[in-house]
Amino acid sequence: MARDQSALTNWSQYTALRAATAAMHMFGVDAVMKGARDVGTWMYKLDRKHRERGFENISRSMPELSEERVAQITERSMQHFLELGVEVLFTTRLVNIDTWADRIRLHNLDEAMDLLLSPRPVLMLTGHYGNWELLGYLLATFGIPVEAIARPIDNPLVNHWLTSVREHRGLKLITKWGATDRMQRVMERGGALGFIADQNAGEKGLFVPFFGRLASTYKSIGLLAMHYNAPVICGYARRLGDAFNYEIGTTDIIYPEDWQQAEDPLFYLTARYARAIEMMVRLDPEQYLWIHRRWKSRPR
Repeated sequence: MARDQSALTNWSQYTALRAATAAMHMFGVDAVMKGARDVGTWMYKLDRKHRERGFENISRSMPELSEERVAQITERSMQHFLELGVEVLFTTRLVNIDTWADRIRLHNLDEAMDLLLSPRPVLMLTGHYGNWELLGYLLATFGIPVEAIARPIDNPLVNHWLTSVREHRGLKLITKWGATDRMQRVMERGGALGFIADQNAGEKGLFVPFFGRLASTYKSIGLLAMHYNAPVICGYARRLGDAFNYEIGTTDIIYPEDWQQAEDPLFYLTARYARAIEMMVRLDPEQYLWIHRRWKSRPR
């Protein structure tokens, strides 16, 4: 539930963010990202709560790693989260139909693009990995209509502004209000619908393996795919190096005939896309948001 804030608080936050954004645009994106990494280092040192949560999640997910490597991944993950915030504000300037190839390379996307250009409905899934905002933005830049589920920001002024930034090239965001009707309309007209699919779904979620532990996962994505016989594309945007350079690719595409042959189709589909997200993370664990509470809910 969004928090109620005073008008003064909303305007103060909005004004400060717009001023900071204007200041950042006086410099190049690479210089600002270096500054974000420096802030991330201080966040790692001072924010004990999130540092310890990230360390625990990584240690339990990849027990073969040394404590030194786990600490390194934890710090780099916190840096990455701040870098991502900078990149969102620079994306409209850096990515358009003429310049996208200067900073983005495509990997293993032929099959996915064929599906996205077909008249059948498609679900696109990713996790809190790399630059998840860039996926839908680039597809919209290519002229492929995409609608994505997004949680609104509590501050309505900031939410309106950032929504306009994210929708700059044609991506459409669906918030929780009226989401069911809009999702159904997208599927019925053969559109593409995007989700961040690695959020904790609470005690009523479907528990499937994720890095060797059961993680509560939303049933709605699998049910939607099954109802509309929609293929599920599991894709990622992985940063290459320290600059704004990305590889966009897929780790799996799940077709209706795959889950229709399973003993428990919903469990199979959900577990398979969770595995696909795990495969993304293993490409570069430093780019995953380890501080979020993926395993908060536990099975009875």
